[in-house]
Amino acid sequence: MIKKRIIPGILWLLVVNLTLSLSATPLNVNKNLTKQAEVDKEALKKAQEKKVVRAIRLNEPIKLDGLLEEGVWKENEPVSDFLQQDPLDGAPATELTEAWVAYDDSNLYVAAYCHDSDPQGIKGLLGRRDSFVDSDWFFFCVDPYFDRRSGYLFGINPAGSIVDEALSNDIGEDTTWDGIWEAKVARVADGWTIEMQIPFNQLRFPKKDKYLWGVNFQRTIKRKQEKVAFAWVPKEDIAYVSRFARLEGIEKIKPGRRVELYPYSVGQAQFRPAEPGNPFETGHKYAGDVGFDLKAGLKSNLNLDLTVNPDFGQVEVDPAVINLSAYETYYQEKRPFFIEGASMFNSFGQGGVYLNVNVNWPNPRLFYSRRIGREPQGYPLHEGYVDFPDRTTILGAFKLTGRVGSGWNLGFISAVTGREFATVDDLSTRYKEEVEPLSYYGVLRAQKDINDGQQGIGLMATGVMRDLDNEPLAAILNKNAFSLAADGWSFLDKKRTWVVGGWLGGTFIQGSQEDIYRLQQNPLHYFQRPDATHVSLNPEATNLNGWAGQFKLVKQQGNSLFLVSAGALSPGFDPNDAGFQSMGSDLIDLNGFYGYQWLKPGKVFRQSMLFAGFTQQYDFGGNKLFGCLFADFNGVLANWWQFEYTFLFMPATLTNQLTRGGPLARTPTGFLHQLVLTSDSRQPVVVNGYFSYQRTRDNSNYWSASFSVRWKPRSNLSLSIGPMVNYSLDELQWVTRVADPLMTETYGTRYIFGRIDQKTIATEFRLNWIFTPKLSLQVYLQPFIAVGKYDRFKQLNRPRAYDYLVYGKDGSTIVDEDGRYVVDPDGDGPASSFEIFKPDFNYKSMRGTMVLRWEYRPGSLLYVVWTQNRADFSNPGNLSLWRDLGDLFTAPGDNIFLIKFSYRFNL
Repeated sequence: MIKKRIIPGILWLLVVNLTLSLSATPLNVNKNLTKQAEVDKEALKKAQEKKVVRAIRLNEPIKLDGLLEEGVWKENEPVSDFLQQDPLDGAPATELTEAWVAYDDSNLYVAAYCHDSDPQGIKGLLGRRDSFVDSDWFFFCVDPYFDRRSGYLFGINPAGSIVDEALSNDIGEDTTWDGIWEAKVARVADGWTIEMQIPFNQLRFPKKDKYLWGVNFQRTIKRKQEKVAFAWVPKEDIAYVSRFARLEGIEKIKPGRRVELYPYSVGQAQFRPAEPGNPFETGHKYAGDVGFDLKAGLKSNLNLDLTVNPDFGQVEVDPAVINLSAYETYYQEKRPFFIEGASMFNSFGQGGVYLNVNVNWPNPRLFYSRRIGREPQGYPLHEGYVDFPDRTTILGAFKLTGRVGSGWNLGFISAVTGREFATVDDLSTRYKEEVEPLSYYGVLRAQKDINDGQQGIGLMATGVMRDLDNEPLAAILNKNAFSLAADGWSFLDKKRTWVVGGWLGGTFIQGSQEDIYRLQQNPLHYFQRPDATHVSLNPEATNLNGWAGQFKLVKQQGNSLFLVSAGALSPGFDPNDAGFQSMGSDLIDLNGFYGYQWLKPGKVFRQSMLFAGFTQQYDFGGNKLFGCLFADFNGVLANWWQFEYTFLFMPATLTNQLTRGGPLARTPTGFLHQLVLTSDSRQPVVVNGYFSYQRTRDNSNYWSASFSVRWKPRSNLSLSIGPMVNYSLDELQWVTRVADPLMTETYGTRYIFGRIDQKTIATEFRLNWIFTPKLSLQVYLQPFIAVGKYDRFKQLNRPRAYDYLVYGKDGSTIVDEDGRYVVDPDGDGPASSFEIFKPDFNYKSMRGTMVLRWEYRPGSLLYVVWTQNRADFSNPGNLSLWRDLGDLFTAPGDNIFLIKFSYRFNL
């Protein structure tokens, strides 16, 4: 997805983030059956509490072929009491599903017989691992701790494609977890059958003589959009693991200790056009490396991941972005070491609270894994040709995850990154200059459920320590940066309808006087604001501290939903050494909403939801920085299309971000419309459409439209294309500042803006060709064009007002002189003239990658990757689609070929 951010306060790009589990209900249903399901729901819920699955001790080996020919499956009664979640909540399943659980000393075995009255209608699509393709599915879920909060999910479809997840926080799902397990399927005359083999050492649980676990089975019948479960949860209840049935009978097992070694080797060749005279751009570069990962079970419920000389290069490229804001762009993590188990760290502040609405709240992350191994932050001081490293080398890292003590969930990451040097060649002398110091990164996350999950507490701490013996780096980097925070929740009733939750923490930064003085003025703080009475610059400071928190009261069960929240980020709060924050601190946020969901089928909607609310934001000086009223209507139509419409109204307020460290400015009234449509996912062609329109009273406006089509011509092939067009006309795009003591109204500085006419055109192409569940080819291509033309340059006349002088009017002049503008703000007056370099741009990018992935044995992988990048910057400010596409396709490109081989040794 292309991301673009415009300075908050003038033309807002706001996100209403609603996280709530919803599922579909049918249109054509039997009214008597519907009524019966309504009457019996409470009885069904009580019956669910008594469900038990008995695990069977094996007396014979299992031949894993999916055929269910062993006696254990034939001689023991299966469980088959499955109820619908969709399309008719609480009704009996329309097709019979039978399931068994068995075990031996080392493995858990699961078998299922998915009967089907229309075997030809069974949908089985091939997909890469952890790809939830649009097909039939069978899932086995287990809660080995029986804590009613966490567990694992294992799934397989009729084509043999598999998925697995780690479950947390009752409804949390982490698809990054990859266990080593096996499964087979078989087609039979009246359906399809499954066998799974899951080694006990892939699961975490305390060692006992006898075990009581939680268990669930689920099945998806895609042609009917039917989802059934053995442990059924009504739609109006937000719960999952806490409602699992009981799994009894497992005893006297020998799970063993998990110890796996993954040595790897990687080779890379990079080709790009040679640059005459540049000794570093000869047209080709070659590199190779070796290393290993180690996964070890220190105890049955604690795992260690250790990596030595890791390969942390990315297989998938980041999308192109044009960012005109003062804040950095957030990119998704794509490196396996950091992806696996990330939910343990990302869940901070979210425990117990499953319903969230955030409008213009930066939602700070205390840990952002892409800080580790990032591109070096320094720069060379000598001039000449430069060979600059594209990432920081991670010398080693380990990760410890699991459960310790009396039920504490633990996650700890420790990593060391090496010094990085840029090489500068001025054709007479070659210099090596340090651009990144030796650094340590540490992250600790601990969380404990209390009273069977009725309450919970947790903490999170991060630390970054840099060896700054280089004076230029000491002036721009923090020497030490720490954060410490606590989170928790408490349900207010036994049904867990009402909950209070939140988090509170602080950040503590140390550095040189030059560094902290710089930090106080960066976009997260802007302590230099001349009209601020609650913050001020301290040039002698060697530390910066701050605090933040957010607290919520939520009703999250039933048809009626309710939320109120209050959050604050103090002016000195800064998590960005180890974490990520997308907007400035110095913020107080108040939020409330009420919603209602209709879960019964009707003539138009299978289900729908309407909610409305407000947001108010202030700084710590009491200035109102943002406010809005919002409403959202979403649901599923009778034809299985999904929709969502959002409306926001934003009254005029002040902003402390527009002038980028200058005085407060006023933002005009505005509104936003947003519509999203998605077609029936069962069909060979799936369509998704998005449209957004914003406008403010100063005639700034923004609209964005995207349209994607996903075509599934075969069971193992899918193609998608997603064109996108953005247009914005923003009257107040930041350009620069110019000191002028005559500007007493604006504290001796001219704050200069321009009107930007920006157009962005991009398309994403994706191809997924799955030869087998373990062999796949993926292709991604993104042509991207962004053009910005500036005019109507202007200056802020007075703080707290929408009052601007447009250059060229009221006695001022502006002259275009070959790549720059010469401005005289008062004509014959005493003010000095100054220059503005033309900020127009025409950024064209082509990014693509082709990845062949082969899991040639469980846990052992071969990657063959080709990546290409092209870019062109000609014709700034002028868009001509065919000319620009021609320039893009003929631009010189970088080609990178990579082969990576890893092998799993089960020790």
